[in-house]
Amino acid sequence: MRTSLRVMGLLAALGALSLLASPTPAADDKVGPDEKEVKELRDKAIEYLRSKQEKGGGFSTKRFGPGITAVVVAALARSGVSDDDKMMKAALEHLTSMAQKDGGIYSNKQMVNYTTSVGVMALSEANSKGKYDTILKNASKFLKKLQDEDVAEKEVNFGGVGYGTKGGRPDASNTQMFVEALIKAGVPKDDPSIQRALKFISRCQNLPAEEGKGNDQAWAKKAKKGDEGGFVYVPDPDDKKHGNGEGGLRSVGAMTYGGLKTFLYAGVDKKDVRVQAAVKWMRNNYTLEENPGQKQAGLYYYYHTFAKAMEAWGEDNFEDAKGKKHDWRKELFAALKERQGKDGGFANRGDKTFGEADPTLATAFALLSLSYTTKKK
Repeated sequence: MRTSLRVMGLLAALGALSLLASPTPAADDKVGPDEKEVKELRDKAIEYLRSKQEKGGGFSTKRFGPGITAVVVAALARSGVSDDDKMMKAALEHLTSMAQKDGGIYSNKQMVNYTTSVGVMALSEANSKGKYDTILKNASKFLKKLQDEDVAEKEVNFGGVGYGTKGGRPDASNTQMFVEALIKAGVPKDDPSIQRALKFISRCQNLPAEEGKGNDQAWAKKAKKGDEGGFVYVPDPDDKKHGNGEGGLRSVGAMTYGGLKTFLYAGVDKKDVRVQAAVKWMRNNYTLEENPGQKQAGLYYYYHTFAKAMEAWGEDNFEDAKGKKHDWRKELFAALKERQGKDGGFANRGDKTFGEADPTLATAFALLSLSYTTKKK
């Protein structure tokens, strides 16, 4: 009996030791930053934006019309700010007042696609009660009309959209916003307008076409090592600003994450060669210190496309080409926290072309990016 008791005691002790040695599943499975820290950063950014609101309810309206106001609204909505909040209510009233009879959301026809697209994104985030259904429906119809249907499919510009009205030079940035806006407005993924846009987005990728998928443009075969799989701003080999010196074009971070986001939002399979090539580029160029290929220019725009694409891809701990795993939510939060000013705002001093020297725009993009650092439950 004593021997049995000793054995039983030994087994119990060993069992207790094994429990102590085992990892705690809940702690090990956690991804993303501490929620209290996120709240602190978020609240400071919201109060900073509150101090920058114009009397008419908008934000930085002189330069971008309703564009920055729309980014602010989207960021506030995703950050849990109620539409009953004084700032939010005024911003929504200003934004909806920009809805035109033709369905567009704009004040300047030179930027009708940009401002309508971000306007749709914003109103869809704040549309919990269906209050903006009509505006969203009309805006999606307007956006579809901006695609130049007279362009032949073999032409590089087919399916793309630019900042303004039909016929302007299309680019990857405006086209990815266009697709996201249509999908947020409830347009089916197989809609012809979205499928045409995917054709243009594919022509912005440094990926020579094989078996009917990829980029059928000649310049895609001239990609330099390191650019393969990434995306360019405009698929124009004569664009000296983005050229690689050998007849090809340089891949850049914001456009690559934007391109991947577009594919995934539009329902392209994750095993698709275009998606896999983009993710490979991302593994080779993973960073939150700069916008790859453009240094500090467009950094906060980069953060928001990075966040959206990463969430859509669904890899909590993203593994780079060297095998290092990154809790991208936590790392994005750290990058934002490091750059937040004492007043709660953000500003991109190294940006001379994207408008992020305007702290209102930089803060709006930062707050929007921050909203993706908390994993959906």
